[in-house]
Amino acid sequence: MTTTTAQPRSDFDARAAAVKAVADRGRRQDNIFRGVALASALAVLLVLGGVIASLFIGAWPAIREFGPGFLVTETWNPVTDRFGAVAPIYGTLMTSAIAMAIAVPIGFGIAVFITEICPPWAKRPLGIAIELLAGIPSIIYGIWGLFVFAPFLQHHVQPFLIEAFEDVPVLEALFRGPPYGIGILTAGLILAIMVLPFITSITRDVFETVPAMLKESAYGLGATTWEVVWNVVLPYTRIGVVGGIMLGLGRALGETMAVTFVIGNAHRISASLLAPGTTISAAIANEFTEAVGDIYTASLILLGLILFVITFAVLAAAKLLLLRAQARAGGGR
Repeated sequence: MTTTTAQPRSDFDARAAAVKAVADRGRRQDNIFRGVALASALAVLLVLGGVIASLFIGAWPAIREFGPGFLVTETWNPVTDRFGAVAPIYGTLMTSAIAMAIAVPIGFGIAVFITEICPPWAKRPLGIAIELLAGIPSIIYGIWGLFVFAPFLQHHVQPFLIEAFEDVPVLEALFRGPPYGIGILTAGLILAIMVLPFITSITRDVFETVPAMLKESAYGLGATTWEVVWNVVLPYTRIGVVGGIMLGLGRALGETMAVTFVIGNAHRISASLLAPGTTISAAIANEFTEAVGDIYTASLILLGLILFVITFAVLAAAKLLLLRAQARAGGGR
């Protein structure tokens, strides 16, 4: 009788020990995973802090020499060691604005066509074409822009724009001057072509996550395709759409080689979009190997720090807008 009672007790203890061992192993794995995840997050912050510190230390001689005036000075003279960032900042913002003004509506339209209108047999070829366009190296865009696109603009598009807006207020100033082919407008158009596949791909992917039942319900109520997209698809996917736009904007702000080929690389500000200009990335790429002296090098590093701040500010503003939109949507519900 004692043996019969002891045997089940022994089996119960063995099973309890096995369950405890499994639980302990799971806790150890969770602790390891938590530690790895925490270390990864801290590593990102550490790298970010190191980048900021390195840029600030490298730029300190220029900060000490020029102060806040560096941001509002157009002069860029390596001979006299007088430098200002307003021309590269202007070029960076203008080319990115032109690129986004063109790429966002076109990318949105392509994504809507592929997800809502396109025949099934054409969806895959269009998707592959967009992805291939995103994979082209930037230097190829630059070479194509310099030898093919810029001459086309010089001989056909820019003369037409100059003549068409000759007597139109505001637009006359934007499209005034000789048709060089290269310049702010050309760089903006090249950037638009470069960021278009990123915006289109992400927008298409997030549009495809919308449950079919939501769209079918809207169609059942008599909504048109545009009404379904505007009132159902876009509100459901606004976070992903804004993320795609921000990814494209980040690419436009930091693009170097393609812009360097076609912008003209002139450190001056002109009201005309046809005039040559420069961007922060192009200025750094063109002149860093030729920089002689601490002030010249520090000024280029300071340009990099300014570009970092601009990019960070744009992304932070986009995140703030998304949070406010989510808060309003939550309050509405």
